[in-house]
Amino acid sequence: MVQEPERHTDSGLVPVLIGDGRPLLSLTAMALILSGGFAVFLGMRNEFLPHDVAFLGMTPQQLCAVNECRIVHFMIHDRISFGGALIAIGTVYLWLIHFPLAAGERWAWRLLAVSGAQGFASFLAYLGYGYLDVWHAVATMVLLPCFLLGLVKSRTLVHSGPSIRPRFDLGRVVLLLTAFGMADGGVTILLVGMTCVFVPEDLAFMGITPQELEAINPRLIPLIAHDRAGFGGAVLCCGLLAAGCVYYGRPSKAWRQALTLAGIAGFGTAIGVHPAIGYTDWWHLLPAVAGALLWGIGVILTRSTSPDEVSA
Repeated sequence: MVQEPERHTDSGLVPVLIGDGRPLLSLTAMALILSGGFAVFLGMRNEFLPHDVAFLGMTPQQLCAVNECRIVHFMIHDRISFGGALIAIGTVYLWLIHFPLAAGERWAWRLLAVSGAQGFASFLAYLGYGYLDVWHAVATMVLLPCFLLGLVKSRTLVHSGPSIRPRFDLGRVVLLLTAFGMADGGVTILLVGMTCVFVPEDLAFMGITPQELEAINPRLIPLIAHDRAGFGGAVLCCGLLAAGCVYYGRPSKAWRQALTLAGIAGFGTAIGVHPAIGYTDWWHLLPAVAGALLWGIGVILTRSTSPDEVSA
């Protein structure tokens, strides 16, 4: 008997990569994590991106000659914090995509859509500073179609029934209040970046006035404002994501791990970079330290008090 040749049924690599939308959404999440890690890496090395140097016409080493390198350190502190926020966002996205969205929970799809719209829209805040971050623009142009197509395709996973809102406990209340604080902090940073750019503690740390910064290089403040806008938008996105996951998500091992890792990435970088550069004003650090403590307490409390724990 002659055996017929085996027939391959796969229709190509592209449909496999698109699938039900989750591979594209996961790709976006991983890109955010890698981008955040790269931002932290560059910050730890006191380096600028090539287009930053071209825009300023100055290297970090040249700028470090001013005020004991505190201007560079201040810029780096925003960028490392921004990187940590991106890692936190990507981590929570992965949990949303592979657990509640995979289970067809409508709230997860809506949270991805709302947070994604806010996150990508925050790029528009850059346009008011006279500085176009080319790398950020290219990354946005590449990731946005992936994210949108992933949302469209994954819509078919969502059940038609209403989302189930779990019962509340003390741990979840603490986490929810902390998430609201994050969102409020993100809005504040974004507004400061779009208006006065600095708070008094920032200027005290750098030992300089805005007028003196302008005299050193008229492009310094637009670049710093651009960094602040990005950081504020990322923190706001973190707050929205955290609030949605805490409010609708059902406690599980994966849920708790995602929130813990996101908290370590976000709060850890935002707090840890300050003593590393000598920016230790207690009033400036208080919101982040209080948020980190409350976040940790909330996660611990949910482990022992959540009445609707699931195994996933």
